[in-house]
Amino acid sequence: MSETAVATRPWLPAGRPRPGSPRGRRRSGRARLVVGAGGLVLLVAAAMGVPWLGGLDEGAVDYTAIRLPPSPAHPFGTDSVGRDVLLRSFAGLGVSLQVAAACAVLSTVIGTLFGALSGLLGGWWDRVAMRLVDAVNAVPHLLLGIVIVALYRGSVLAVIASIGLTHWTTVARVVRAEILTLRTRPFVDAAISGGASRRRVLRRHLLPAVAPQAVLSAVLILPHAVWHETALSFLGLGLPPHLASLGTILGEGRQAVLLGSWWIVVFPSVLLAATTLCVAGIAAWWRDRTLPRRRSEQAL
Repeated sequence: MSETAVATRPWLPAGRPRPGSPRGRRRSGRARLVVGAGGLVLLVAAAMGVPWLGGLDEGAVDYTAIRLPPSPAHPFGTDSVGRDVLLRSFAGLGVSLQVAAACAVLSTVIGTLFGALSGLLGGWWDRVAMRLVDAVNAVPHLLLGIVIVALYRGSVLAVIASIGLTHWTTVARVVRAEILTLRTRPFVDAAISGGASRRRVLRRHLLPAVAPQAVLSAVLILPHAVWHETALSFLGLGLPPHLASLGTILGEGRQAVLLGSWWIVVFPSVLLAATTLCVAGIAAWWRDRTLPRRRSEQAL
């Protein structure tokens, strides 16, 4: 095909970037950001507002409306004790997001400090730290989380600790690798030559430089923490039953599915998947904006 024919393709309007071009990738990244951020804002607003809309109670029991299918009165149907699934789903989404956000912050703080100290100090500290990271990674995170929450069953703090203390290793490795790269930069050598202590170099130069990677790690941990909390609550080892979360709702609805009440499981699962996809879109845009290697690849 000649260049003239390629330039005059009828399906490629003038001014529209090609799908594989850098401009097309940037536009695709902005589209992911708009869709992801807009969807996440709507989900968070619904999780905060729907359960209290009109003074309705998501835990109100109505034995005359047990396992009703979706209808105008109950768009998501009702569960096995007559509670509105729509209200409980959004209330559970809010609880799951709060727990996941606390887990993401805890994991990111531990991983960032651990990785920064390991990369800065080096030597025996680095070797011991990396063997500890390998030891934590060798144990399945879900199994280790089950052991932790089994000791303090029904405790929200135990759920946060079980997730936060098992997901910091990836952050530590990423931060350590970045610190090892930054240690050889001229501005670090200049700071050390000027008499700056390791603590000052870490606080003033290294931690601000690894902040984008730490924020990206926190964003990526968020949906994983939601799924982890859901799995623990689904197994009956997570949040207490009276505290609605996506995991507890799915755990309560697994028996109802066998009776044909599919809506008790489907709609909370859709909210869980939608939250994950929205956060993934934001994380992809943030990665493209903050990582220099990624930006240089897009510029080619």
